[in-house]
Amino acid sequence: MPRIESGAVLSDMSLSLIEPAPGIRDYQQRSDSPLPSGDMSCSDTTEFAESTLICPDVVRLNNRTVGETGTDDLESGMAFDEVSRNDVLQIITQNLGSAGPKLCTTNQDDEITLRMDQSNCPEQPPVTVHQMFMESIEKYGDYMALASKHGEQWKKITFKQYYNECRDAAKGFLKLGLRRFHGVGILGFNSPEWFIADIGAILAGGLAIGIYTTNSAEACHYVASDSEADILVVENNKQLQKILQVRLPHLKAIVQYKDELKEKRPNLYTLTWTAYSAGTMVNLRPATESQEAIVSYLPLSHIAAQMIDIWLSIKFGGATYFAQPDALKGSLVATMKEVRPTAFMGVPRVWEKMQEKMKTVGAKSSTLRRKVASWAKDVGLKTNLNRMNGNMALSFDFQVANQLVFKKVRNALGLTRCTKCYTGAAPITKDTLEFFLSLNIPLYELYGMSESTGPHTISVPDNFRISSCGKVMPGCRTKILNPDEDGCGEICFWGRHVFMGYLHMADKTEEAVDEDGWLHSGDLGKHDENGFLYITGRIKELIITAGGENIAPIPIEDAVKQRLPIISNAMLIGDKRKFLAMLLTLKCNVNNDTGEPQDNLTEEAIQFCQKLGSKATKVSEILTSRDAEVYAAIQESINHVNEKASSNAQRIQKWLLLEKDFTIPGGELGPTMKLKRPVVSKMYSDQIDDFYKDAITPNTPDNPLTAK
Repeated sequence: MPRIESGAVLSDMSLSLIEPAPGIRDYQQRSDSPLPSGDMSCSDTTEFAESTLICPDVVRLNNRTVGETGTDDLESGMAFDEVSRNDVLQIITQNLGSAGPKLCTTNQDDEITLRMDQSNCPEQPPVTVHQMFMESIEKYGDYMALASKHGEQWKKITFKQYYNECRDAAKGFLKLGLRRFHGVGILGFNSPEWFIADIGAILAGGLAIGIYTTNSAEACHYVASDSEADILVVENNKQLQKILQVRLPHLKAIVQYKDELKEKRPNLYTLTWTAYSAGTMVNLRPATESQEAIVSYLPLSHIAAQMIDIWLSIKFGGATYFAQPDALKGSLVATMKEVRPTAFMGVPRVWEKMQEKMKTVGAKSSTLRRKVASWAKDVGLKTNLNRMNGNMALSFDFQVANQLVFKKVRNALGLTRCTKCYTGAAPITKDTLEFFLSLNIPLYELYGMSESTGPHTISVPDNFRISSCGKVMPGCRTKILNPDEDGCGEICFWGRHVFMGYLHMADKTEEAVDEDGWLHSGDLGKHDENGFLYITGRIKELIITAGGENIAPIPIEDAVKQRLPIISNAMLIGDKRKFLAMLLTLKCNVNNDTGEPQDNLTEEAIQFCQKLGSKATKVSEILTSRDAEVYAAIQESINHVNEKASSNAQRIQKWLLLEKDFTIPGGELGPTMKLKRPVVSKMYSDQIDDFYKDAITPNTPDNPLTAK
């Protein structure tokens, strides 16, 4: 769907998705139209900015007379004139000239040709967001669509109410001065308001711009300015203050949708969605067993959350429950136990946190319970590995283990109804995958990019492999560019999901998409004999030593973390250096309010220390005393990893424990908790340089350089 997210990526999975919905265009053209009743209240008497007329020569998918859409239209489904795929392609290409189809652009108001592939599967005809929403209303209009918790009460709205709120938001945005192909920036945690503002912007002919809540004022300024946002929608005063600190010449209005305004300024408004009160008055149809339920908690500025939480839920009539803002700080499992989702997407760090918590609890259990759990996990791993390879038989042992252990674990995590547990957005370790597989919770990997509008390959319950991110989606293609002798090369994408281009960045667009329309991912990978894709590294993350050897850091980092339960993050160093070194952080508690790392070790880390004979309970105690037991255990584990290295160049020769763990607020981790290597390298440049001062490269494993 056309959108600009943080990073200014234009995407298009369909045609003219930013064509205003029927009824919205007329609303925009009438300068005397009042604001939608009850939707927006002004903080002062300042006049709304005049809206801009839509250009008359825009491609339309329907040729009915456009008028205001009311309740009758909703009930009848607002029938559209059908447009065939060939008609659509003819419309798209009619002004592209004889130079061939135009596959990319850096302008938000350009048209491109979709990469339609009839050879692999019959294509779905392109539809607009409005058309898709209307089709869902016909099927699921009275089903629950969104649910958010206020106090102890869940407030719910139906798909019909959801759609009406989006239309009202679109009208409000137009009245505030939203111009066609310009943006509505959204800065807040996941909520119905976020969804409604996003879709409202599209229905009004604009672009939705997600801004991470963790962004600084300067970062918010970059995104809003680069995308020429006309309107910014903010959650509360905290986010509002970021916007008020910067100058945005294009900005026409700021809308705050939670909490009272603490100050009055021109073009500053509050927003109230009428569906909240309506939802308590309507006799909602209960969700059937077939209705999917998901929990929305991942940042909506990220493509993974956008596709799953917003678009797939509309397409398939899923019910979306919103987690609390402190979900990633500890409340997520409580929400999941209450909602019991049928599908759940977790970034690797979320699954790792669950794994750590379960190991900590398990270590405190009685000897008998630990033995039963260990036996059950052995049975579970063996059974699910057999399932993965096509043997679906369930032994008596598995059925016993399921009753004694697996069902209890699922209940504790809120996964009793969940049949689809997914992971993506960052690499996940084999140890974590096997841990959950042993508990009869297979994690299915997805792989894609913002530039591919989300997933490109998918693993499914009856077709997956450990450490593989699945097979390519129907209608798409994968190419391994310049494969080496092992079949490993750069992964390239082709399909209708490939983005339009980077906004106003022709050089970057040409670098990402070649002349044949293939999107270059920058990731390294290979296929097995069955077509499963495996990611082996990232070109930009490859370490090229001074001796010229290419080394993928993630496998080495994962091997160290797997052997050391006390280690939270590991980052391999060595690009253009004489040898490899590693930065390590210890697992510590996090301040739930600020997200900052604390000095106290986690329970799992303390248990690890106790097993070694160390009495340390704090990070500072280990570092200041250079705790003999902990340091020896780390060196021993690194020696073990080095023994399995394929060459001397791939051995870790030095390592350093850092005083603080990596976090999102600290800047070392991104919003999906992916390691930001350039940031860490800059932050710890002095420590990294110290690794290599007057260093002589060791030539044998018997001569390792000591830890700092």
